[in-house]
Amino acid sequence: MEITFDGGKVVTAHSHGHKIRTDQPLDSGGTNSAPTPFDLFMASIGTCAGVYVKSFCDNRKIPTDGIKIIQTSQFNKETGLPTNIKIDIKVPVDFPEKYKASLIHVADLCKVKKTMLNPPVFEVLTSII
Repeated sequence: MEITFDGGKVVTAHSHGHKIRTDQPLDSGGTNSAPTPFDLFMASIGTCAGVYVKSFCDNRKIPTDGIKIIQTSQFNKETGLPTNIKIDIKVPVDFPEKYKASLIHVADLCKVKKTMLNPPVFEVLTSII
């Protein structure tokens, strides 16, 4: 993955042929033209759970039209870091009861969540181009 600086507060990640743009809000000197890196990080948690839920339903021919995931977070007031992240899988009234516990199980398989629970070692360095 390559990270580039694209003017103002815009920082872009280039990964597998995709460009993932980030920016900062107006009150932080950005133009609010894209999500912040932290917003993308938080979104990766819910969307990762969503990939697992979608796959589970697709494999069982269960329509996902009426399913949505609501992610809420609580933050430490001093550090600004999340202290509690809740993922609520909302299903329609006719969703098969026998699969509700399985939805929770597959959402828990999310690779982003597993990485947070088992954090990697970070190494930050500088080198000459």
